[in-house]
This record gives sequence, structure tokens and C-alpha cells, in this order.
Amino acid sequence: MTTEINGDFSINDNHIKVQAAKPAQASNVNCDKMTLKTSRVNEDKPLLTGTATLYNQNGSSFLSPSPRTLPVTNISSGPMNESLEKNGANGGLTSDYNPLLNRQLENPTSNFDTMIHLLKGNIGTGILAMPDAFRNSGWVVGLVCTALLGAVCTHCMHILVRCSHELCVRTQRPSLSFPNVAEMAFEYGPPKLQKYSSAASKFINTFLVMTQLGFCCVYFLFVATNLQEVITHYFSVKMSVQSYLLILLVPMILLNCVKSLKYLTPASFLATILTVIGLGITFFYLLQGLPKTLSVKAFSSWQQLPLYFGTAVYAFEGIGMVLPLENNMKNPESFGGMTGVLNTGMVIVTCLYTSIGFFGYLRYGDAVKLGSITLNLPSEDLLAQSVRAAMAFSIFLSYGLQFYVPIGIVWPALKGYFHSQSSQRNAELSIRVFLVTLTFALAAAIPNLSAIISLVGSFSSSALALIFPPIIELMTFWDHCSGREFTLMFVKDIIIIIIGFLGFGFGSYASLWNIIEPISS
Repeated sequence: MTTEINGDFSINDNHIKVQAAKPAQASNVNCDKMTLKTSRVNEDKPLLTGTATLYNQNGSSFLSPSPRTLPVTNISSGPMNESLEKNGANGGLTSDYNPLLNRQLENPTSNFDTMIHLLKGNIGTGILAMPDAFRNSGWVVGLVCTALLGAVCTHCMHILVRCSHELCVRTQRPSLSFPNVAEMAFEYGPPKLQKYSSAASKFINTFLVMTQLGFCCVYFLFVATNLQEVITHYFSVKMSVQSYLLILLVPMILLNCVKSLKYLTPASFLATILTVIGLGITFFYLLQGLPKTLSVKAFSSWQQLPLYFGTAVYAFEGIGMVLPLENNMKNPESFGGMTGVLNTGMVIVTCLYTSIGFFGYLRYGDAVKLGSITLNLPSEDLLAQSVRAAMAFSIFLSYGLQFYVPIGIVWPALKGYFHSQSSQRNAELSIRVFLVTLTFALAAAIPNLSAIISLVGSFSSSALALIFPPIIELMTFWDHCSGREFTLMFVKDIIIIIIGFLGFGFGSYASLWNIIEPISS
């Protein structure tokens, strides 16, 4: 039976109740099988033009794809039935739900803020290690592979954002995190793999925490190493790297008591200015007295190539920041696209990586210091020492941005164990102090900057940047593509996954061996 009351349509059946309400009046309705609610925008097809939400037998919204098929077909006439059958065949009902318009943010970031965070999330210690990467690859291989790797990593970031938007529409959520995207992708994936959805989320969370804390370890060690160079030269104070790490511990803890990403923008902006100035002066030194390319190797060796891969993937360290940045934007529609924030930022990043890697290796050859090109700059020059100090301070300020991701994973998982507001506040502060201290301890235990960079890049960054995004795409769109489109997507994703696994295996092995038997410069 179909009725029309005050402009609203409702269809009742023994098994199904479908109700269309005005946008301001939409509400949840309990039913035997499911309820679909949608805004009445088009009077001809009122059920297909608004926001669609499916509910299971107990009236709660479902995330599993299993209830997507209508249990009965008693509604057997009219264009509405044809549309439902068509959409049901594709695995779900058409929805005009726009997650970008349903986000309520306390401190949204502008396009400029997001660009600053994106640049600082990628341009860190990795860019200064690129000459070391080129030493392990050779200048020709380094140029070609860095450009290709930048394109592939950027594509994987787009994959992640695209899958997030698609799954937000299906689940009627305004935003999803990286682990949520992985979980929902498996929920909507092939039936035999749906049971692994929870494991996928935990897997992503584990690798995110490992990767970002690994970055923080490198940041800690980079600042300490450069400070050691400056202070030793001017004050003749001889202290171990571990001593400088200990001096930095308290300032690092205080910096990471800042909880809002919005309030990290001034520090991130200052760090970006210092980085630009430091890179500019570094280029000034690199371009002085350049030898011919014949003086350096076009290809290094197969044995060293995995070390290049680890360092290069580490340098493209922004995969964990992509969704948090896009989810926190005031205008998230500006993030993607050919000239969007993501592409613009990653083109700048890739060009900088390629340039400093090539010219740094060409200028110093096999004498490139392991871990950071700033250590090669002449110690007797005040300008060179100012670069070390500026880059050290810049990386120090950037630590908080990298720390934003792991604390955002660890604290929500533990928050439920604390009930009062004061206990939650004290517990969060304690966890922040613990995690910062953990990165200090790891950096002090293995004070080998080059080896840690390559290990973090090979083991965890390659998994997050190259392995997981293609898998998520295959899970998300496995039943939404067919024929040539699916074949191209499948072949492309499998190639990226194979590259990721090769780098993961060989790079991790070479990096661990480099920690045990360090390569002397």
C-alpha cells in the first residue's frame, strides 16, 4: 500500500517498510527487516535522490554488506522497483550522501594550512638523506626511480582518499581514518575475506604506530646529531649523541603536549620557513664546483639498491598524514584533483627530493655522509653551521606533526579505561610522555641515522605506502568494476603490491645487516 501524507511518501509491506521524509524530519524507524530513509528531492523517484541509510533487524545502522540485498520482492510495479533491482545488482543502493558536507570540525584547517602540513609531513629528514640514497643507487637509477616512486606514492595516496570517500558514502559516515578504510574495504570485499576486516584495521594501526614512531626516532637522532656537530665545533664540548638526546627529551615532551593540529600550524609554518632557508643554503653549497657526472656511478650495485629503496620510501613519509589532513580540511574538495593540494604538494616534494639527491651525490660522491647531507657541509663556515642549526630546529618543530598520528591511534584505544575527566586528562598526558620517551630510548639504543632511516622505510613505510592502498582498492571496488576497467585496475594494483613486497623484504634485510655491520663512508 502506498500513501502520501503532507508531501511524504511511505510504502508498507509485511516485510519491508520504506519511508521518505523531508530532510529536516528524517528519523530512524524500527522495522522487521530494514528501513531506508531518503530526502524527497525528486517527486518522480523519491527513494533514489536523497540520502540512503540501511538498517538491520534491530534498527541499528549496518556496516556489513550482507544486508544490502532486499529480502522480498513484493513491491513489484513501477519505476521504483526497477531502480531498486538495478542498484541492488550492483551491490548497494544509490546514495546522494556527501561525506564532505557532513563533517563538523572544531578547528578546520584551510587549504594553506593543509599544504603547510603536507609539505612538512613529507619534507623532513628524508630529503636530507637523499644523497645517501643516490650513493646506494647511482645517479641515473636514482633520478629515474625517485621520479617513478614519487608518482606511485602519490597515486597510492589518491587511492586511499578515493576509497575513503566511497566507503563514507556506503557507511553514511562523514570521514574515515586509514584503519577504518581498511576495515570497511574488507567488510564490502569478497565474502570469503569479510571475516578479516577487524584484523585489517588492527594491522594498519600497528604499522601506522610503528612507522610514525620510527619517524620520531629519526627526528630525535637527526636533531641530536646536528646539534653535536655545531656545539663540538664552536665550544669544543665533546659529548656523546646519547647525551644530546637526553638534553632534548624534556623540550620534546613539552612540545608534544599540544593536542590540536590547528595549534601546531604556527610551529609547522616556522619549521617550513627554516627548512626552505636551510635547503636553499644547502643547494648553494651543493652547486659549488660540481664535477662531471663521469666522476660518480650511474648504477651502484644490486647489493646496495635495497638500501636506496628503503631511504627513498622513507622520504615519501606522508601516507599516514593524508587522511587526517583531508578529514580536517575546511574545503576538502580542494584536496584532490589535478591541481589540488595533494598533487601540488607532492610535485614540489618529488622535485626537491630528486634535485638534492642528484646534486648532493654529484658534489660529494661516495664521501656523502650517511643519513644527512648537512653533515658534509664545511664545518669552518658560519653559514654551513647555521644550516645545521636551522634544520635541527626545523625537524624539532616537525616532531609534533609526526607524533600526531600515533597518539591519535593509541589514546582512543585506551581512553575507555579511564572514566572521569581528570583521570582521562592525566592518562593522556602520561601516554604522551611515555611515547616520546620510547622514541628517545630507541634512538639512543641505535644511534645510526642512515640505518634507521632505511629500516623504517623498508619495513613499515613500504607496507603503508605501497602495499596496503592497492589491496584496499581491490577490496573496495571488486564488485563495482567489470571487464577492461577491472582488468586494468587489477594488473596495476598487483604490480604496485609486488614492488612493495620486494622492497619490504630485501630492504629490511639490507637495513638490518647495515645495523649489525655498518657501512663506513
